[in-house]
Parts: sequence; C-alpha cells; structure tokens
Amino acid sequence: MTLSTVATLVLIGIVAVISPVLAELTGRLAIPGVVFEIALGIVIGPAVLGVAHPDSVIVAFEDLGLSYLMFLAGVELDLPRIRGRSLKLATTGWMISLALALLIASALTAIGTVIDAIVMSLALTTTALGTLLPILRDAGLFEGRFGARVMAIGSVGEFAPIVAVAVFLDRRNPETTAVLLLVFVVVACAAALAAARPHPPRLIQLLHRHVQSSAQLPIRVSVLLISSLVFLAFRLGLDVLLGSFAAGIVVRLFVQGEDCTIVRGKLEAIGFGFLVPIFFIVSGMQFDVRALFATPTGLLRVPLFLALLLVVRGTPALLLHPRDLPRHQLLPLALFSATGLPMIVVITTIGVQEGRMRPVNAAALVAAGILSVLLYPALARMRLRKASGTHPAEAARGATPRGTGQDRSERPARAAGSPRCT
Repeated sequence: MTLSTVATLVLIGIVAVISPVLAELTGRLAIPGVVFEIALGIVIGPAVLGVAHPDSVIVAFEDLGLSYLMFLAGVELDLPRIRGRSLKLATTGWMISLALALLIASALTAIGTVIDAIVMSLALTTTALGTLLPILRDAGLFEGRFGARVMAIGSVGEFAPIVAVAVFLDRRNPETTAVLLLVFVVVACAAALAAARPHPPRLIQLLHRHVQSSAQLPIRVSVLLISSLVFLAFRLGLDVLLGSFAAGIVVRLFVQGEDCTIVRGKLEAIGFGFLVPIFFIVSGMQFDVRALFATPTGLLRVPLFLALLLVVRGTPALLLHPRDLPRHQLLPLALFSATGLPMIVVITTIGVQEGRMRPVNAAALVAAGILSVLLYPALARMRLRKASGTHPAEAARGATPRGTGQDRSERPARAAGSPRCT
C-alpha cells in the first residue's frame, strides 16, 4: 500500500464523516447523505481538485462496497411481506418498463445517439433499492401497503437487471449463460432452504454466546455466506452482485432468534458505516466530468435521461396501482421507482468497457442517476407531506382504497419455529 493510497483513504474517511452532517443541515429538504458522498467524491477526485486517486486498492474497496450494498438489499428483502400482489405488480411493472426502455432505446439508436439499445434499456430499468433503504427507513416509509409496494418494486428493479446483465451482457452464448444461471439459482435456493430450517438448539446457543464476544461468530458466518455465493457466481462467470444479493436473502433466513436485531445491526454498521460510503465516494471520484463536455449535446443528455428514468420506471407505477393505493400515493410511488444509481454505474461501466456505450452517454446516465437520488425521493416526501399535512410516514400509511382488501403483503407473518427479524 502506497502513501497515495493511504492519503486517499483518509480523504474518503473525511468525506464519509462530513456527508451525513451536511445532510442533517439540509433540514426539511432532507437531501440524502449519499448525494454529498458522490458530489464530494467528484470534488476531491481527478476531475476537480485531483487530491484523491482511485488506484487498484481503492477500486477493490469500491467493489466490496457495491457488493455489500447488494448484500444489504438482500438482507432487507422481506419475502413474506412482498409476496402475492406486491410481487406480481412489481414484476409486471418491470416487464412494462423493459418494453418501454427497448422502444425508447431503439429510437435513440436509430438517430445515432445510442450504440446498443439493450445496454441503454437495462440502465433505464433499474431501481436503487440499496440506495433507497436508508432514505425510506429514516423517513419512516416502510410501514403499510405503500412500503410493501416500494420494497417489491425496488427488489425487482434491482434483482431483474442483475440477472439481465448476466444474460445479455455476457460474452458467451445465451444458452450457456442460462444454464450457468440455473445452476447458481439451484445452489442459492438450496442454501436458502437450509438456512430457513429450524436450527438445532446447540447451534442457537453457540451463536448466542458469541454474538457479543470477540469471536462475533454470527457475523463471521454471514461473511462466509457472502464470500461463498460471490465466489460461486464468479466461478460460473456471472455477475458477483447476483451472489451478493442472494447471500443477503440467505443470511436473512439464517439469522433467527432473539439476537436477530443485534446481528443485523452489526451487519448494517459494517456496510453503512464503512464499505458502502466508499463505493459512493469512489464512484464520484471516477465520474467522467470531461465526457459530458466532449460533445455539444453532452450536458443536454442529463435531463433527457433523468426524464426517461421517470417515464420508464414511473409509468408502470401509475398504470398498475390506481385501484391499489390512494391517489396521493401514486406519484410518490412513481418517483421512488425511478430512483436509480448503483446498477446504472455497473451497467454503464460494462457498456463502455465492451464498446457498447459511448463515454458521454455513460457519464450522462450516471449524472442522471445522481440527480434521481437527489430529487425524486425528496419530491416524493414533499408530495406525501402535502397530501397529509403531516409527516410523510403518516401519508404513506394512508387509507386503503375500497375494494382492494388486504393481500398477504400486509398480513402479519405467522410465527413458526424460532422468532425472526421482520
């Protein structure tokens, strides 16, 4: 490790501490800390001040941060809560988004703005569940039908593009990739079923004894599960983010009993306190500002792509939920659905590396993703607050539209075996 690497890590640490403080100072605007992390990363990076340099060590930390962000998204995925109507609507909505994105990207390809319609389409169909998690949780928007719908849309909007990247952006033929993907799914499902089974009392006691000891055994088991599924995905030639997301689901099923909240708190502390900020800050450092000015229309593509994110991801929310949610919740749901960033970074990076996306489009898409994180959640909260005249969480709980009843996503899960985190 060089002196430059250590200096860059110190600067990243300073930005990581300053960002939540600045976010707190924004008051009712409630600008997420991740926006400051990315913006300050741009400032200290090569594009502006040039005092921080993302070398191989820093990039390795960035990759770990992104993988852990996907892992935490999997941990937060409450399958019993989003199954049924929530999952059905979210899946249908993503398919509509994909069709819209392909139509728009094909038109952009025809006029020469885009090289590859598939790469552009996948970038437009993402929803940043991992980025939305702290925003939604801090705003108290997880509860009730609205929270279930956002969770379902975010889960499908993050998981489906990961799978699509593995299939469509792989250099092998689609048949081989599909077989390898099936192998991974079988192994991941087997691990999930094993994790969901009631644990032997001796194992529960062993984990409980070491949850607060220096051994931190439950955390080590969780890290082992992450490493194993990421390694499996890598060996099969699939995107490692697929392994990270699956590992989060397995860990959620594995961690049971009275220590569940403690273990999840420790896992989140590792992520949001250490690795995840590194991903966002280094993403800012690597942001290609010069590419936006490489063509006369470079900057104009940012608002275009920002609007397309809302059209592609927000339209299905408006079309599918009028009888499912109160009217004042439809626009906020569309805005949350259109919030994207991590997978946009991944897809654009792959697209540029393989010559399937121009650097100017990659930079404009990432900039649009940053703006979506800055603007769309804030506008959604403002809309909810205006509708209720109170805290956004109260508006999100809202009244259930007549005739919709209560589906399984809102019903309390029945206790079976050891108690679990919900």
